[in-house]
Amino acid sequence: MATIKDVAKAAGLSPAAVSRHLNGRISLPAETRARIDKAIKDLDYRPNLMAKRLSTGRTEALSLVTPHINNPFFTEFAASVEAQAAQAGYSVYFSSTQGDPEREIAAIRRLRDRHVDGMIFLPSQPDDGALLKALDGLDNIVIVDEDIDGATQPRIFVENETGTRLAVNHLVALGHRKIAMVGGGPNGVLSAVERARGWRNALADHGLTPFAYYGGDYSREHGHAAAAQLLEDELPTALVVGADEIAIGLIEAFRPAGIRVPQDISIVGFDDARYSALIGPALTTVRQPVPELGQLAFNHLLKAMTGETVAHETRVPVELIVRESSAPPRT
Repeated sequence: MATIKDVAKAAGLSPAAVSRHLNGRISLPAETRARIDKAIKDLDYRPNLMAKRLSTGRTEALSLVTPHINNPFFTEFAASVEAQAAQAGYSVYFSSTQGDPEREIAAIRRLRDRHVDGMIFLPSQPDDGALLKALDGLDNIVIVDEDIDGATQPRIFVENETGTRLAVNHLVALGHRKIAMVGGGPNGVLSAVERARGWRNALADHGLTPFAYYGGDYSREHGHAAAAQLLEDELPTALVVGADEIAIGLIEAFRPAGIRVPQDISIVGFDDARYSALIGPALTTVRQPVPELGQLAFNHLLKAMTGETVAHETRVPVELIVRESSAPPRT
């Protein structure tokens, strides 16, 4: 394996000069840089990452911590972050905590121990104070999607309440008056609370009473369970749903029961996952700009790691995408 001394010899320079160039600590003429680059290519030189870490104090690696990987929101978000990081020369270590607070704290400890240079963190549960304590003093972390009460680190959320308001306004305009909600997320998480609040407030604006609320997690299985409960109760004419995964579960469970969407019940989801336009019926949903969220999270983290000022809270707009799963109620 070629060493930095081999590169220096081939380029006609000292090892110290090559090392400082590779670490960004020296500005060399273009012709000299070209000689170094040619030597690296010809010798197939690979830097000793451990030695580089010791000399620069940087790992050139980031951590991305999410609750799950089977939800399309998280996989699309991770792909966006990884693409941005690759362009900037960073590797990304991906961790799925499965909603376990202890695993979240362990990931934060790895950041504190400098196994990575920074972290993009998507919490999974309301904090009991343990996460806030673990985050104390860290400035190289960005919190996304769910909140940690009292955290001083940069935070990025979508306009959750606006999203469900758009959904209710759309359904009311179609003529619906009996509008229930199938929410998602553990009790108390920011996204679930704000989306439910938007649904309730929008109904109040139209002089309507919330028909029913069915809480649970952001999963297809929750959609199945909520559909079973809805079939036992009085059916509303429309549903505002906290996530597209839940909406898919509802449609799957309604179909064998003979409940047609949108003829018998309209559904508006939240996310605009990639498959939402492909299912039958194509899903009317609130679009979260997931690739833009990933790009924004990475850019915020890069600024935080270099000491630039970053907004404490950033809200990303959402939009309603109207497709086939919403229609006027049956007369």
